[in-house]
Amino acid sequence: MNLEARRTIEGLAAFAGFTGCIPAANWLVSNLGTVCVPGGPCLIPVAPGLAAPSGVLIVGLALVLRDLVQRRLGRSWALAAIGLGAILSAVFAPPTLVLASTAAFLLSELADQAVYTPLQQRGLVLAVVASSVVGLVIDSIVFLALAFGSLEFLLPQILGKAWMVVLSIPVMSWLRQRDERIRMPVQT
Repeated sequence: MNLEARRTIEGLAAFAGFTGCIPAANWLVSNLGTVCVPGGPCLIPVAPGLAAPSGVLIVGLALVLRDLVQRRLGRSWALAAIGLGAILSAVFAPPTLVLASTAAFLLSELADQAVYTPLQQRGLVLAVVASSVVGLVIDSIVFLALAFGSLEFLLPQILGKAWMVVLSIPVMSWLRQRDERIRMPVQT
């Protein structure tokens, strides 16, 4: 398989994953809310006992996937995934939650692009971690303020999303090394 085909397949897989994370997180919040089921989505492994709106771990994964979308397909694809994810979310969640989610993803994506784009040439792991941290803080503040009118769950939101970023570091490191080995260029 040539490099362009590999780039496209990987990019489309990340696009599908990122797009799917948006309605999945909204479905969890709509159906499980902030009730933590033992061993369920509200338990944050790095901080047991802290409650966060369900879906927080999926959003953390989404923040990493959007960097892969940008790397493989370009920045406009990440924005398209947010739009498509918002449309799909309308099936699973009430309008207020869809608006809060879409605004949070969009604003955090714009901040993410401002951080990720200049850093991606220096190293994928650094770019993903730095942009994800900026994105997860903005995403958490905007979502909680719009969806719940409160920042009560801000720390658990940030910790839950950060946990997913930390878990992604080995995969991002492997991808960076593989890209360098096969000389797969970065999309800009």
